[in-house]
Amino acid sequence: MKTVLEKPLFIKKNRNIVLALHSSTETLGVACMDLRETPLKLKKRTFPLGRDLSNSLLSCINEVCPYENWKQLARLAVATGPGGFTGTRLTIVMARTLAQQIACPLDGISSFALMATRLSEKLDPKFMDKPFWITQQLNRRGIVAGCYQLISHSKENSVRKAMELEVPKLLACDAKLEPSVDVEEDVETDVQHLLELSLEAHLTSKDGNWVDVLPIYPTSPVDNS
Repeated sequence: MKTVLEKPLFIKKNRNIVLALHSSTETLGVACMDLRETPLKLKKRTFPLGRDLSNSLLSCINEVCPYENWKQLARLAVATGPGGFTGTRLTIVMARTLAQQIACPLDGISSFALMATRLSEKLDPKFMDKPFWITQQLNRRGIVAGCYQLISHSKENSVRKAMELEVPKLLACDAKLEPSVDVEEDVETDVQHLLELSLEAHLTSKDGNWVDVLPIYPTSPVDNS
């Protein structure tokens, strides 16, 4: 079974770059790939910007994917949170604007979904095929949680991917979520996963409308009954 990076690519004229952006934490992750290269080579970097994201976002992206190449984007992907209010929204607005202006498909994937496959390794083996929660405790506000399940595309393919059953939302502090694993950030790994998912969407000609890509930022507890 060939991996996404080994499959033959259909490249639209003058559109040959896939770009992924992840800013749901204080570290910005940028990854890109030029589909003309053989073999394909992944370029990625992380930037510990903190509150300086608003001043440095464009220049950091430029270091990985130069401005003059942006019109060559075949597809763009962005992490939609949950995460910091300003950082997450800033990158999503930038991605939506760019996708709209150059008519480029845009994929939005939650930061919890991006970490789900690697965090599933922390589960008791008896829960590996069952839905599980990824949780993040907020001081005096509740628990942000999303629900996921590992799936295989076919019996021949042993690589399993995480399906997002419930988008991350804010629940009460006493919500019963079992089995569950705590959030564990790894922007370098997750931005690469984001790019690979976007590349797969490109290979399968999946729709990616910028209008549908919105930030996830839970603001009030909801009943989980």
